[in-house]
Amino acid sequence: MNRLYITIILLLFFNFKVLAGELIGIANITDGDTIKILNNSIRLYGVDAPEKKQKCIKNFKEYNCGQVATEALVNQIGGRQVTCKVQDKLDRYKRYIGVCFVEGVNLNKWLVRNGYVVAYRRYSKDYIYDEEYAKINRLGLWSGSFVQPEKWRKLN
Repeated sequence: MNRLYITIILLLFFNFKVLAGELIGIANITDGDTIKILNNSIRLYGVDAPEKKQKCIKNFKEYNCGQVATEALVNQIGGRQVTCKVQDKLDRYKRYIGVCFVEGVNLNKWLVRNGYVVAYRRYSKDYIYDEEYAKINRLGLWSGSFVQPEKWRKLN
């Protein structure tokens, strides 16, 4: 029985650490802009993903762009350890707000730059140039047409 407790403690230690302003561990992906490390939800700062049920258009065909954003995040993380630098206070949904990294890659920036999510200009100007890059290169959402996620939420 003691071995079981020691194993659980070691697993928790190696898979999850909370440091001042940092959450580190293996992430479960909730959607295109939210992850969970153990029981801590983290909303990716400065980005806004299409909602899970949101449809977009590409090549005159409708597709589930919310699901595409989620899958892109799942694939980019690839089961590896995630480090999130989080703000001290939680949002109204009791989530941390943070910038997250996998092996030095800023996930927030990567998602915007590849067109899976948009820069959430209401809260941040950090990813505007990355969004412009995705627009110019017609990447992801910008290769077709879509309703901004914030507007889609208000309409639905």
